[in-house]
Amino acid sequence: MDVISVEKDLLCQDTWLDTREYTQERSLMDVISVERDLLNQETWLHIREYTQERSLMVCDQCGKRFAQSGNLVTHQRIHTVEEPYGCDQCKKRFSQSGELATHQRIHTGEKPYGCDQCGKRFAQSGNLVTHQRIHTGEKPYGCDQCGKRFAQSGNLVTHQRIHTVEEPYGCDQCKKRFSQSGELATHQRIHTGEKPYGCDQCGKRFARSGHLVRHQRIHTGEKPYGCDQCGKRFARSGHLVRHQRIHTGEKPYGCDQCGTRFTDSGLLVRHQRIHTGEKPFGCDQCGKRFFKSVQLVVHQRIHTGEKPYGCDQCGKRFAVSGHLVTHQRVHTGEKPYGCDQCGKRFAESGTLGKHQRIHTGEKPYGCDQCGKRFAVSGALVTHQRIHTGDKPFGCDQCGKRFAVSGHLVTHQRVHTGEKPYGCDQCGKTFARLGNLVTHQRVHTGEKPYGCDQCGKRFAVSGHLVTHQRVHTGEKPYGCDQCGKSFAESGTLGKHRRIHKGEKP
Repeated sequence: MDVISVEKDLLCQDTWLDTREYTQERSLMDVISVERDLLNQETWLHIREYTQERSLMVCDQCGKRFAQSGNLVTHQRIHTVEEPYGCDQCKKRFSQSGELATHQRIHTGEKPYGCDQCGKRFAQSGNLVTHQRIHTGEKPYGCDQCGKRFAQSGNLVTHQRIHTVEEPYGCDQCKKRFSQSGELATHQRIHTGEKPYGCDQCGKRFARSGHLVRHQRIHTGEKPYGCDQCGKRFARSGHLVRHQRIHTGEKPYGCDQCGTRFTDSGLLVRHQRIHTGEKPFGCDQCGKRFFKSVQLVVHQRIHTGEKPYGCDQCGKRFAVSGHLVTHQRVHTGEKPYGCDQCGKRFAESGTLGKHQRIHTGEKPYGCDQCGKRFAVSGALVTHQRIHTGDKPFGCDQCGKRFAVSGHLVTHQRVHTGEKPYGCDQCGKTFARLGNLVTHQRVHTGEKPYGCDQCGKRFAVSGHLVTHQRVHTGEKPYGCDQCGKSFAESGTLGKHRRIHKGEKP
């Protein structure tokens, strides 16, 4: 049986396709073996005619052979780098007229090839062929190492570099290497600062087209990724993957120090900084460093004064989005956090946590000077100022300083005359809330403080303290003139007038 080995470049397109059809070879090889009995007489003779002329069409640079002189001429431009076809729009040049025609569709927007399944159109026929594999599921390119299959030959080439560890594309700035040219191009924008992709809604620019696509969903509200368990939708596929772990309970990322596991790799990275003490994000204004980048962003607003989050009810603005959410509960009255012991509800989870310590008696914050413990960290900070003498809050009217900010606020009412707390029984007003509470006992008759020695009761805690000295005999107030001591400071004051010659 007669057999001819035929190269694709030795035949015209029509003959090559006819031969492929007859031989029923569907591979993408450029050489096929043709048996005479499989072809009709006309095609067989036509192939013989072309193959016998092979010696006439040989490239003198690389030895490659061609059946048609035009194909040889086009091929030789690879060696001469000749590009005779130029685009009149952008001046880009090409070695083949077909490449120019395809390129010009970028300028004209022409997309002559349409998908008969979904209607999507393409500028190149090859792109249409590749696209149609989405509908057919065809993956003609297979990896000979692991068997994985791909719809595009380029994806196979890229994949095979996993097995060969080949990284042929290198950055000339930092020497980092990549397996794909596109990855290198994107990486180089780190050095150049180039952001070629711009949002037509807000003007924000991005180094990667994919980042622009995700960003635009902020404006469109599009959330193309949906959870098949609860129906919740997401703008990013990665967010959906993380969300689904709520349903599956999967925590694939584990800490090798303490064994704690996480649903997200980023949470693990941040957690590991607890063990290493690493704070990679530093403020260029004050040098303070942070575990998380978002903490740095929020911190920098202290220096810039930026408050991007505004309340649509009263206009008050906040540097942190969470603070806005909490503030809005002032207007809505929402208190989503409830105590399971007494039912009391709170607008903030932190306030609930502090409240629950009333029931548990927990005091997790201890003073390293005297050992006294507190339920709230802020109370410990205030207490420690007793030991340090620190009074960070100063009055801008008289210069008097205070260890507690609330004390400063109360003090300033001495200068302003403000008395914001009013009695709803008699209208009397007070500068301090505590004074109002004590006053209201005049109307109610309430005496919450009782002596454990004689049972006598008092409306003010200070009066109970003074009374208890009757039983203990304590006289803490002493005269520096004669040494006489008294149980009450007021009695000492009257006594001192005797030494001054005043009438007591």
